[in-house]
Amino acid sequence: MEHCLPKYSSVLWAGLLFSGVLLAMPAAAQGNGPGVRGARAAALGNASVALAGEVWSMGNNVAGLSEIQQSTVGFYAENRYFSSALNVGALTVALPLGRSPEIAGAASGAAPTPATVRTWARHGVVAVEAQRFGGTLYNETRVGAGYGYRLGQISLGGRVDMLQVSIEGLGSKRVLLGTLGGQIEIVPQRLSFGASLYNLSQTKLANYQNERVPTVLRAGLGYRPSSQVLLLIETEKDVERDANFKAGLEYRPVPILTARLGLASLTKQASAGLGVLAGQFQLDYAAAFQQALGFSQHLSVGKTLGARSAQ
Repeated sequence: MEHCLPKYSSVLWAGLLFSGVLLAMPAAAQGNGPGVRGARAAALGNASVALAGEVWSMGNNVAGLSEIQQSTVGFYAENRYFSSALNVGALTVALPLGRSPEIAGAASGAAPTPATVRTWARHGVVAVEAQRFGGTLYNETRVGAGYGYRLGQISLGGRVDMLQVSIEGLGSKRVLLGTLGGQIEIVPQRLSFGASLYNLSQTKLANYQNERVPTVLRAGLGYRPSSQVLLLIETEKDVERDANFKAGLEYRPVPILTARLGLASLTKQASAGLGVLAGQFQLDYAAAFQQALGFSQHLSVGKTLGARSAQ
């Protein structure tokens, strides 16, 4: 049975803020928003709306699911400012539906090489995700399903989430959210554009002060000047907050190793990380630093189910 948050919940919110549970809110914390998915995105300052072809596209831009070539499972863990009350955990599974004819080129998630052959699922890609943020006093649980489909140089996707927000002693509230995403390869294998709209229905979370789940619009570009370098820029706008400008740099000196840097303006946060490809496993780690709050750490592990395509 669902319980609406009472009108004096703001008193508890203030208490939680001072106890540290909501300290991360000014620094792009979960806060019912889209959050961060995968240590790769975290290392790139979360400039991830133009990324595609990985299981974490489920949260970064659902349209990017369309370029996943094999069934993939991923686990993501995040700790903010060394507080157990600000932990995030997510499990995502993506399943391609059918296989389209092979297309010359490389997937957006990998460095393009002349010998690489591109493929994508003929009937699109479906994905499911389970995620939890918070601790005992306050927590958010999210279960979502998404679908991405590619047609030519355009990818489109959508997802639906059930979000539950719980506060100890006050109960919980469950709401449904919808998200849309799109990507286009402006210059194949070189320049791409991505955009997404999170919580397009502006779902209400509580009657008190008309509290709503954030509605967030993201748009960005990804540019590959060479097969080893990826540059990303992005702007993110919550309808009730200032815009956040983000930038990321990814460098792949060898096929199995990637180094990353990122910056975000609104949160004044810098990040860096590494990625390692080990057979069917993709291992990524990132650390982010915010001057007022300190360090956050991010770890993600992805595994393809079946033979990995050449990259």
